[in-house]
Amino acid sequence: MVQISASVLKGWFDQNFDFMRETAHKIFRHPELSGKEVYSSRCLAEFLESRGFSVQWNIAGFETAFIAEWGYGEPVIGFLAEYDALPGLGQEAVSQYCPTGLPGHGCGHNLLGTACAGAACALKAQIEAEMKGRKGAGTIRVYGCPAEEIVIGKIRMNEQGVFDDLSVAVTWHPFDRNRVSYDIWQAQDIKNYKFFGTSAHAAKHPEAGRSALDAAELMNVGVNYLREHVADDVRIHYAYTSDCGPANIVPAYASTNYFIRSGKRAKTEDVSRRVDDCARGAALMTGTRVEIELAASNKEMKVNRTLAEIFYHAMEQTALPIYTEKELEFARNVSRQAGLENNGLYFTGLEPLEDQPVPLAIGTDVSDVSHTVPTVMLSAAAMCKGTPLHHWSATAQAGMSIGEKGMLYAAECMALGSWMLLNDPDGLKRAIEEHGLL
Repeated sequence: MVQISASVLKGWFDQNFDFMRETAHKIFRHPELSGKEVYSSRCLAEFLESRGFSVQWNIAGFETAFIAEWGYGEPVIGFLAEYDALPGLGQEAVSQYCPTGLPGHGCGHNLLGTACAGAACALKAQIEAEMKGRKGAGTIRVYGCPAEEIVIGKIRMNEQGVFDDLSVAVTWHPFDRNRVSYDIWQAQDIKNYKFFGTSAHAAKHPEAGRSALDAAELMNVGVNYLREHVADDVRIHYAYTSDCGPANIVPAYASTNYFIRSGKRAKTEDVSRRVDDCARGAALMTGTRVEIELAASNKEMKVNRTLAEIFYHAMEQTALPIYTEKELEFARNVSRQAGLENNGLYFTGLEPLEDQPVPLAIGTDVSDVSHTVPTVMLSAAAMCKGTPLHHWSATAQAGMSIGEKGMLYAAECMALGSWMLLNDPDGLKRAIEEHGLL
């Protein structure tokens, strides 16, 4: 591949990074849970409207979903933005544990959505400058996607055909390293198990009670035995989601939430059915009744080698962040306070593109989009090495300059990769053909 002239992209980011940083900071300071991202979605939409994008709201029945669009004609490049926060992960942007009692961006979605908006705006500026306003040069969209953390947003949007006319979908995720995410994100089922029993006085009339809590606990025991007899890549985890009340009343209701994951949709479905059987068996043993609710379900990621190579080349041509001594000191302190394993190597360069897809032990609703259109995901270091997602140390770095530098790098890489794709019709054709063959 040859180097593509993209001077306008760099100039746009130089001029607009402060605005991007301010937007990410606003979203960080107003964390909102999945499906309730009113302020966060408005921040991104106003960002895009101010740069010439038209915005359509209430997509696929989500009040906080939007599509921002500029241009017309093909190809249609879509950036997938996220902005929901996680419960209980509110944290000040400091290097020691300092919870706020609010939700928090422990996955860095304040950075994720802002980088997608920035990449789209920079790409627009590049097209306007280099193609001299030529009509039909292509369409840029930013999809404001709510509720990723509960794996609902893009799935429902995809089911309703929102992404069907895209040529390519582009996104990224904050991590502790820089690479093309050539990963098989897992196929998931998210289920709620609701047990209904009969209440009674636990001491005076225990024989009259049928404990829903007993059923929930027995189900979990069964699932824990099941773990011995599933494939190595299967992950099953649960939480109780009901308050069963005082101990002297036999609980008439109990509920749990389960995530069931693996690297293949068929495997996930098989294990999911076996977990259902554990629930039914527990209900039978306790004389209770169980209702099983499939809250969300997604496929595994479908990778695209052609896109991975094009965007890797873009990452090679993009300057990596340079960290100040203050930022390195922050990384040292947060590593010590959080017990992060990095041996003092806080940031590294661009990692090589793997020869084969890499199985990953987490999931995302981007995976369903990848089965509809060719999709590429990048990873950028928005936190120091060893930082786990869904942890206070990730939230802390998402709210300060380390995260912001990762956000800028990701935005520049996505914009340049998309510009390279627009200048490589054969590459785009190969990506689309590969998507149909895989």
